[in-house]
Amino acid sequence: MDLSTTYLGLKLKHPFMPGASPLVDDLGMVKQLEDAGASAIVMHSLFEEQILRESLATTEAIEGTAESFAEALSYFPKPDEFRLGPEAYLEQIRKIKECVSVPVIASLNGSTPSGWMEYAKLIQQAGADALELNVYILATNPWETGEAIERRLLDIAHGVKKAVTIPVSVKLSVFYSSIANVARRLDEVPVDGLVLFNRFYQPDIDIENLEVTSTLQLSDSSELLLRLRWLAILYGNVNASLAVSGGVHTPHDAIKALMAGASAVQVVSALLKNGPSYLSQLISGVRAWLEEHEYESLKQMIGSMSLQKCGNPAAFERANYMRILQSYRI
Repeated sequence: MDLSTTYLGLKLKHPFMPGASPLVDDLGMVKQLEDAGASAIVMHSLFEEQILRESLATTEAIEGTAESFAEALSYFPKPDEFRLGPEAYLEQIRKIKECVSVPVIASLNGSTPSGWMEYAKLIQQAGADALELNVYILATNPWETGEAIERRLLDIAHGVKKAVTIPVSVKLSVFYSSIANVARRLDEVPVDGLVLFNRFYQPDIDIENLEVTSTLQLSDSSELLLRLRWLAILYGNVNASLAVSGGVHTPHDAIKALMAGASAVQVVSALLKNGPSYLSQLISGVRAWLEEHEYESLKQMIGSMSLQKCGNPAAFERANYMRILQSYRI
């Protein structure tokens, strides 16, 4: 069975890869992921704040500023709380490239156009085969318009694309008012891929200690539904290749994402729960399903359940919305 796919212009033996996570911080784990069949290795993100610290040459300069604003003390992690600093991150790219034979996709995470470009170049020089931009912008300023936030995203994508020659993907948020329009404008940059979606981690409240607490909940298959909708809408309407991230826990989850239009399947929570070897189970499960249903290749499946052939996707979606509401019975 031919499971090959093309993602970001990279020829892959199949679509399955670990998504950005701490799994790749350990070279032994990276090798286990390759042994389990990973078609590519996606690194965890290097944060814009780490790059800015380094650009100021000394951590003390930032900490001194923080001391003058008491509230700022808790805003960002201390340098030693990050898994890898900027220089160590570049070295990790080199080590992973030496360790595996599959493509290595680095990741940058930030929210402003500044501070990225030089490190994007350095990441390419370190040997990364592609770069994923995780643009985490939470709209908390009531005076900042949606258009301004989208402009920041586009400026970042433009700047990074000019800085490097390797493929660049953008990990999208689900909170844009018009995801399809943002995707089209990114396609015009042009970026090489879109990853659906970023997971915004939600704070919780400790009602006894009156504290806001940070929570990290792993995904489950229910999160896939939103991704299926937008994969199906975007497939065929953008040139960028599409990847799913979030909600893939079983072979059937992966099959749905591929049918909706994904060319790559990024898996994190399922690997954190079940270990790196679980990747091989997902691959073999999809292969078995394809053979059972007499497919000749994976490419026959990709986009087969998208809305590409639907003349009016908005009407189709609204019709489904009304049908679901009317079909529920108490």
